[in-house]
Amino acid sequence: MNWLSNYIRPKIRSIVGQKEVPDNLWTKCPSCEGMVFNRDLEENLNVCPHCQYHLKISVRDRLALLFDEGAYKVLPVPAVPQDPLKFRDKKKYSDRLREAQSKTGEKDAIIVAFGTIDDLPVVIAAFNFDFMGGSMGAAVGEGLVRAAETAVQKRAALIAIPASGGARMQEGMVSLVQLPRTVIAVRMVKEAGLPYIVLLTDPTTGGVSASFAMLGDLQLAEPGCLVGFAGKRVIEETIREQLPTGFQTAEYLLDHGMVDMVVPRQELRETVARLLDLLMRRSAGKQKPDRPDRPETQTKPSSPDGKKPSGLLGRSVFGASLPKSVLKVANTDSPAVKSVRKRSGA
Repeated sequence: MNWLSNYIRPKIRSIVGQKEVPDNLWTKCPSCEGMVFNRDLEENLNVCPHCQYHLKISVRDRLALLFDEGAYKVLPVPAVPQDPLKFRDKKKYSDRLREAQSKTGEKDAIIVAFGTIDDLPVVIAAFNFDFMGGSMGAAVGEGLVRAAETAVQKRAALIAIPASGGARMQEGMVSLVQLPRTVIAVRMVKEAGLPYIVLLTDPTTGGVSASFAMLGDLQLAEPGCLVGFAGKRVIEETIREQLPTGFQTAEYLLDHGMVDMVVPRQELRETVARLLDLLMRRSAGKQKPDRPDRPETQTKPSSPDGKKPSGLLGRSVFGASLPKSVLKVANTDSPAVKSVRKRSGA
């Protein structure tokens, strides 16, 4: 039969032809290893229909999921020096930035957006993990400060959605400065009597988890997401003990009081809308309770020339003086604060 098969098969192939099948129609679930049709996965908000594992979702899709009718306005983030340290490892940091910008179409690892959820004004600061692992540098810090300032100006709730490996090592100390800056930004929102909600996603680690990401009035988390400071392997090598199963997952944090709710992605918008209704709409008109144990926010001009500083922390983290109201946040007797006050002329 060889002569027949050798004759017929090529003839049939030449008549019918081979139809090209795209190789991106299916996605393998990292949890159950089942194959999921991409269209079904997209309709299910990137949640595996077999085991409910939450795969990563793009930052733009996440914003469209939360805002009313998927409509929102992206707010510009103040420009910062791209490579303040002229850092280079295997390649230049400036080249890494250009590659990440070309890959994602974004300027940096954060998008600040304004819109409404259930007709309530909301500012969302969402991280893009595809941009250098969502690492936090000066641009991300500026984005979070801008988000906080906009929330206060528009009397809107602030929602942070971190997805980050931590501080951006290529920016060194400039990156570490963003930790206290973002904490102060969150404090400004809270002192204005506005809700601050954090949605923890996979992963939220390093300096991000040690700053603004764990300061929410309400801490939400997606199922199974990794949340922690150091990685499991580093901790086990340090303490020389084996960590419990599920350590640093959203469910583990919920059981130990570090997270308020673990919310499936399909229920996220409804849950956030209900929480905002409780925190904003039903509390409208109520006066902020007196807090005699806390100092009032300084409202007088805090710079030596009598002018208010531009922005939350002056003009920029690069060479700008800090306003006295910011210095009041920390222990003013500490050597570090005294040093900053001396340099800023406070």
